[in-house]
Amino acid sequence: MPFTFVMLPPHTEAARGWAGRLAAALPEMTVRMPENQNEAAAVLAGADGAYGTPSPALVKAAKKLRWLQAPAAAPPAGFYFPELVAHPVTVTNMREIYSDHLGAHIMAFVLAFARGLHYYLPQQFRREWKPRPMDSGTIHLPDATLLVVGMGGIGAETARLATAFGMRVIATDARRTEAPPGVAELHPATALDTLLPRADFVLLTVPHTPATEGMMDRARFRRMKAGAFFINIGRGMTTRFDDLVAALEAGEIAGAALDVFEEEPLPADHPLWTLPNVLITPHMASYGPHLDERRYEVILANCRAMLAGKPLRNVVDKANWF
Repeated sequence: MPFTFVMLPPHTEAARGWAGRLAAALPEMTVRMPENQNEAAAVLAGADGAYGTPSPALVKAAKKLRWLQAPAAAPPAGFYFPELVAHPVTVTNMREIYSDHLGAHIMAFVLAFARGLHYYLPQQFRREWKPRPMDSGTIHLPDATLLVVGMGGIGAETARLATAFGMRVIATDARRTEAPPGVAELHPATALDTLLPRADFVLLTVPHTPATEGMMDRARFRRMKAGAFFINIGRGMTTRFDDLVAALEAGEIAGAALDVFEEEPLPADHPLWTLPNVLITPHMASYGPHLDERRYEVILANCRAMLAGKPLRNVVDKANWF
C-alpha cells in the first residue's frame, strides 16, 4: 500500500540526513521534503505521515494524515492547538530518548547539594577556605528520600541511579500504576501533598500540561521540609517562580536546582541568579551524545509500524499534551 511521509520545514541538517536514510531503508515509502509552507500544504494533502511542527493551516490541508511525529518529547506550549487535537491524526513524541542524560544531570544536582557544592563553589571563586563543621553541611544519601513527581522514563532512570547511592525513592504518576525497579512507593498524582513533607529532595520531571501548569506553588513549597531541596528538569511552567523565590528567601526550603524556567532565557535581573542556595543550568539537562540517532530510530520504527499496520511508539494523548 503506498505511503507518503513528509518532513516539514524548516529542516535541520540532521533531518535532511534522515530523509535519505528513510528512503533507502524503506523503498516502499515516498519521502517528501518541502522547503516552505506552501509546498508543505500541497504535499500534505496526500500524505499519510509527517514529522515536524505543523501550523493550523497545514493541519487543515492534511486531509489524509494518519500519523504525526512530534520533534520533541514535550513540545512547547501551543504545539497541541485545537485544530490538531480535533484532527483524527495520531501524534507520537520523542520521549525516553533523553533518560540517561537527564538522569545523570539530576544526580549531579543531588550530589552537589548533598556535598555542599552550592556553598563551596562560590567560595572557590572568592579564594576563601572556610570548611563547615564536620557534622554539618552534607546529606547522607542512604538516610535521604527522593520524591519523583512524574515516574516516566526519566524518573525510572533517576530511581535506578538514586538507589545505587542508597536513597529511598517514592513517586507519583498520573498514569503508571506499577512501580519500576528502585521505587519503594508509587502513588497517584493526587497524593503529592501528602508526600511532600516526607522528601529530602523533590524532583519534577512532569511535562507542561493543563493539569501540571503552576502545580508547584507557595502552598506546596510550604509543605516541603525546611531542609529539603527542589529540582526541576521537566518544564518551567509547572512551577510558580515568584513563589519559589519567596520560599527560598523565607528559608521554607533549603535550595533549588533548575534547568527550566517560566521565561527562557532567564532574565539577567531575575533574583534566582544571585540566591546562594540555587543551582542553574540553561535548559540543557537533556544534552548528550547520540540524540539525533535516537530521534531517527524513533521515526524509522514508527514508519515501519505504519507500513505494517502495527502500534506506534510513544503515542500522545493530544488533549492532555503528553
